[in-house]
Amino acid sequence: MTNPFESERAEFLAVVNNEGQYSLWPSFADVPQGWEITFGPAARQGCLDFIASNWTDMRPKSLISSMEQSDA
Repeated sequence: MTNPFESERAEFLAVVNNEGQYSLWPSFADVPQGWEITFGPAARQGCLDFIASNWTDMRPKSLISSMEQSDA
């Protein structure tokens, strides 16, 4: 059985949660609660490229906010 996240032939979505964290998601599956589609459906590599160019800070938004408040 092939892992649906590794299929080069399937279509995927780029999804993001409220913390600004991105994920690759198979287009045939329901998007989990708390996540929204930001790109796709598209080829796996296209979605990975989108995620790489848009997820530039791996820290969750809540951590960024906390760190900014600590610096103030």
